[in-house]
Amino acid sequence: MASHARAGAVLVVDDDRRITQMLSVVLEGEGYLVQTAGDGEEALGRLASAAFDAVVTDVRMPRMDGPGLYRALSARHPSLQRRVIFITGDDMNPDTRKFLATVAAPALHKPFDMDEFLNLVHLAVERAS
Repeated sequence: MASHARAGAVLVVDDDRRITQMLSVVLEGEGYLVQTAGDGEEALGRLASAAFDAVVTDVRMPRMDGPGLYRALSARHPSLQRRVIFITGDDMNPDTRKFLATVAAPALHKPFDMDEFLNLVHLAVERAS
């Protein structure tokens, strides 16, 4: 993994706290400011009080899932839609596959390559500038 300091704030959304903790450690090690949320509703609360350069979100979560969050972003924070990165372990589900095929956001399938993940985050943060 690269180790240059980066500027940017990233919101990581996943109901699995081990994943949010791991991704936070990796992103903070790269110089990003990171906040986490356990689902889409919590993420919208974070977005109401802070600005983020990129959003990394799981697809399947309780309360509000990734597709619900993506739709909410189009209404409330449309500029963020092009800076969303989906992560999923549910890529065999036909509904998940159909959704991911219809959005203009990259998707990584768990387990994913950390260098590929960091590259996608870096590209998303650059789009915010």
